[in-house]
Amino acid sequence: MSESLGVAVLGAGHMGADHIRRLARSVAGAHVVAVADPDRARARAAVAGLGGVRVHADALAAVAEPGVGAVLVASPEHAHEEALLAALDRGLPVLCEKPLAHDAAAALRVVAAEARGGRRLIQVGFMRRYDAEYLGLKALLDSGGIGRTLMLHCRHRNVASPPHFTSAMLISSSVSHEIDAARWLLGQEVTAVTVVRPRPSASAPAGLQDPQLVLLETDDGAVVDVEIFVNCGFGYEVACEAVGERGSARIGDGPAMVVRSAGRAQQEIAQDYVVRFADAYDREVREWVADAREGRVTGPSAWDGYAAAAVAEAGVRALVDGGRAEVGLAERPAFYR
Repeated sequence: MSESLGVAVLGAGHMGADHIRRLARSVAGAHVVAVADPDRARARAAVAGLGGVRVHADALAAVAEPGVGAVLVASPEHAHEEALLAALDRGLPVLCEKPLAHDAAAALRVVAAEARGGRRLIQVGFMRRYDAEYLGLKALLDSGGIGRTLMLHCRHRNVASPPHFTSAMLISSSVSHEIDAARWLLGQEVTAVTVVRPRPSASAPAGLQDPQLVLLETDDGAVVDVEIFVNCGFGYEVACEAVGERGSARIGDGPAMVVRSAGRAQQEIAQDYVVRFADAYDREVREWVADAREGRVTGPSAWDGYAAAAVAEAGVRALVDGGRAEVGLAERPAFYR
């Protein structure tokens, strides 16, 4: 297909604006047709310098614009379900930033709607599957290079949490990435979650349980531990170590330049996810555009989005109740097998 893919971007905040820039400058074969954001001034600022882009306050109006051949959802999670169902009704491929929907029940409704249509249209934005280090670790584990994987040790740190962040969001918003990465790396489903609560950091806002240690159990007996610390103060760090029967492998220490001078060594630490995973986002959107132009979807599915939401909800229950919470997944439709 030689025709450029017209994309409607829903949401012009930090992530949406970054995707607009990416589609305009870094991704061949696509262009932004419409942008929707309740803050029209923010939307106009995000498309400044791009000709012919229509700006809307309403997401559904942007989806319905002539020339829209695909939708990129980067709006707040409460708006995802309506936008996804509208795109499915129009037969439009979608890249939806996580979470798929605001809760597991809504995500399951999206799964059911897509399955009824009989065609995969939705890809969820779990960008770690496109990161070079994660891809290398996945290839190693799939090859059996370190034997059967027994454990994953994960680290997820942010400089500071947004003002609206809650203790539950450490799991539902942040650890959701580790949940998907674990399912993908291991090829297993998560069956139970336990949350251990250290004393809160003095840097955490009042009432925020930060950090947390989240333990995931899988259906094949692997265990995954995730340190989530969203007010560490010094940088954005994501790392994962796989421990197998015959060895281990670790990613996330980073190839950043180390400067040695005046009796000390210094290494730059990324300050947010847009910087750390810039290449992964580029690869993700390029592959999504290429697939959409060919009428296929190959990335993380709506079912993956639902499964991550269901595990996260079990994690929040474990956080609140202080015990071990089992994950109750719905039956997986044959459409996704």
